[in-house]
Amino acid sequence: MDLTAQIKKNLISRIKDSKDLNFLNALQTIFDSSEQELYALSNDQKKAIENSRMEIKNGDFHKNEEVISEMREWLKKK
Repeated sequence: MDLTAQIKKNLISRIKDSKDLNFLNALQTIFDSSEQELYALSNDQKKAIENSRMEIKNGDFHKNEEVISEMREWLKKK
């Protein structure tokens, strides 16, 4: 059994056995909050994210190592 399945099984068992209403309410709050959007994005932000995803899909990006190397070269010239 993988770790995720083991943790789920353990949690399910503990929840079933619990009679502590405060504990169960706290778990319910955690589950409810994790299902909500963490951030409310504007339409412009959503569009920028979609554009970025398309650029990545089309290979229009630079690897982090390349950018760092370019920045180091640029800084040497200053």
